[in-house]
Amino acid sequence: MQKFSLQPESPKPVSKPNFIKELNDQQRKAATHVNGPLLIVAGAGSGKTRVLTYRIAYLLQQHHALPHEILALTFTNKAAREMQERIQKLIGDRATNLWMGTFHSVFSKILRFEAEKIGFSSNFSIYDTSDSENAIKLILKEIGFDPKEIKPRTIQRKISDAKNQLILADTYKSRFVHSTLDDITAQVYEIYQIRLEQTNAMDFDDLLIKPVQLFKEHPDVLEKYQDKFRYILIDEYQDTNHAQYKVTSMLAEKYRNLCVVGDDAQSIYSFRGADITNILNFKSDYDNAVEIPLEQNYRSTKFILQCADSVIKQNQKQIQKTLWTDNSQGETITLLENFDERDEANRIVNYIKDLSLRHGYQYNEFAVLYRTNYQSRVFEEALRRKNIPYQLVGGLSFYQRKEVKDVLAYLTLLVNPDDEQALLRIINEPSRGIGNKTLNEILKKARNEKRSVWGILSNVESADLYKPAKVKIGEFVKMILSLRNQLQSGIKLTQVTRLMLEQSGYVRVLVEENSAQSLTRRDNVLELQNAIAYYEQNNKKPNLASFLQEISLITDSDKYDENKPAVTLMTVHASKGLEFPGVFIVGLEENLFPMGARGGEDANIEEERRLFYVAITRAQKHLFFSFSKMRFKYGEEQRQARSRFLDEVDPGVVRTETGATILQNNRENGNETHSGNDTNIEYDWQSPIRTKKPGSLNSTFEYEYDEDPFTVGTVVQHATFGTGKIVQRNGTGKDTRVVVFFKKRGQKTLMLRAAGLSVI
Repeated sequence: MQKFSLQPESPKPVSKPNFIKELNDQQRKAATHVNGPLLIVAGAGSGKTRVLTYRIAYLLQQHHALPHEILALTFTNKAAREMQERIQKLIGDRATNLWMGTFHSVFSKILRFEAEKIGFSSNFSIYDTSDSENAIKLILKEIGFDPKEIKPRTIQRKISDAKNQLILADTYKSRFVHSTLDDITAQVYEIYQIRLEQTNAMDFDDLLIKPVQLFKEHPDVLEKYQDKFRYILIDEYQDTNHAQYKVTSMLAEKYRNLCVVGDDAQSIYSFRGADITNILNFKSDYDNAVEIPLEQNYRSTKFILQCADSVIKQNQKQIQKTLWTDNSQGETITLLENFDERDEANRIVNYIKDLSLRHGYQYNEFAVLYRTNYQSRVFEEALRRKNIPYQLVGGLSFYQRKEVKDVLAYLTLLVNPDDEQALLRIINEPSRGIGNKTLNEILKKARNEKRSVWGILSNVESADLYKPAKVKIGEFVKMILSLRNQLQSGIKLTQVTRLMLEQSGYVRVLVEENSAQSLTRRDNVLELQNAIAYYEQNNKKPNLASFLQEISLITDSDKYDENKPAVTLMTVHASKGLEFPGVFIVGLEENLFPMGARGGEDANIEEERRLFYVAITRAQKHLFFSFSKMRFKYGEEQRQARSRFLDEVDPGVVRTETGATILQNNRENGNETHSGNDTNIEYDWQSPIRTKKPGSLNSTFEYEYDEDPFTVGTVVQHATFGTGKIVQRNGTGKDTRVVVFFKKRGQKTLMLRAAGLSVI
């Protein structure tokens, strides 16, 4: 991201830019509509990034806007970098000094400038989710709750949800306590916010709600930024939450030059607080708003778009649009019907191998998309067996590894020694003889005196502590102060990092342990040093606070390397904004994709359907659906019902490939084995469910039980609960249990032999 300047530039009049001619008619309308509120409804693959890019270039070159007058907000650093690079290619140096980035990065910069007005200093720390959970864990202990019983993560999520709705601690305590858990959350929330202020720290959600507080309490500051940002553009508007909606509407209130780009059909983040009504109600919020739809798709084949359209048209809450394309009709979508998840993984890996050989695709041109992260395991195993490289997106981030977070905590103390979480993390890491008893006494003293932990440590001689512990604490404080002085003297970040690692003994301990795990951790620390060196070389005025902020605001999509020659494994949520020639959407089964109803089936199903739509529209040329008839869950094999979404797909664009189809093709070719699996097992998909006998890979199958009507997906009637659908079946014989979702009574688990169910 470019550095920002508050100094205006003199506009340079130029002739009308030719690049606008490169857009289609609708794109051109959107890019050149300058004044007033504008809603660009950008369907999947319709070139929304291109339109945003050209619109900003048009504002700068033709409308003579100054770079610092434009605020462009995105949801990923990757999107911001891509837009910045494209604008520079179009108009050159006039694209510098733009305020462009993610919501969190842009508003954290504003807060750095204005922090003192709301009781913080400009070097405040930013807590990630794990930092927040650790702080909440401490608070739970302090108020007498066991963190093993009351999960810090649960409390953190409830506080985060409240903040996204701009519900502050005092309001939560007075209006939103309806249960014991709510009461505990209210107690923790109040203390948590005080603790953040005492340690000069903000969490991710504060980066959005603190600007609202700033603008409300200081109207002059709001007016300053309203005058500064005369043109505001928001990407992926359907993903905004209430806090994002509020802060941007405040900024846009004076000039109303607010351009939002989004697609309600791709609103898939309600679990993060995203509110689809922000985009659905935009024209109600701005009565003179202009709406411009982008419906021409440049990504996918006609068959893929026809498939996507047939699915999303089932939703009730949507802005009406129909995607179209000049691309070829393409191949039909292939639906793979599998025996179990291992069969599913093996068949898909074979397809990837075959498509790469037949079409010359690189492995990074394929993606396997699933609903939940745990589904990746069988695909990883299958890819490894075939020696096919893959990258797993959504696993443990490099910056979340223990050793990396340890080193970052040391560096954080050099910027903000009051950061309690960083301090507690490394005061005895590596071990320096400062035990838990000593730390608990220090924490107690800090709470009683309403001081920071660093404040207590800095004056440790006055504390009533064991003398050897005082000595060790004194040495630790001396080391941190020495490193802070070195940093403030202007030495390079790489040098201060090297000194810190040497003086703390962190790397030495890893080397001395000399285990495979410790040496891997050492290598990760060295890689972090490389990241610091790279940052230092690529920034004109590098400083540690800025580096730590960049690290803290890295998003999931920033971890994806599109150039790595490997098959991509990721959740559908993580795939948003990406595209691949070949896409496999797997696990299309009830209670998996879609997930079970949460707080009202209809609303949840509409979002799950939008998620399926997003998955479909990632594909450019080859699209595969896949489901299994059996799947291991909770340690036992269970029957699965195919996803209801498969019944909503236009049947004219899909061909189904069952195990029987593969078996017949193999027999015609003189091969008696099932080509989708690494075993020599034959089976007929039209037969009842069977289980494999223990023994060799050549085991045959036997019937587990006779066919009965009470299978997963069957609609049934119960005398008390009414009409419902079987969504899960466990056990065998007289111990068979079914889970039924009843329309009026919710989900119930019943013993089949005693339930008195009848098939409708």
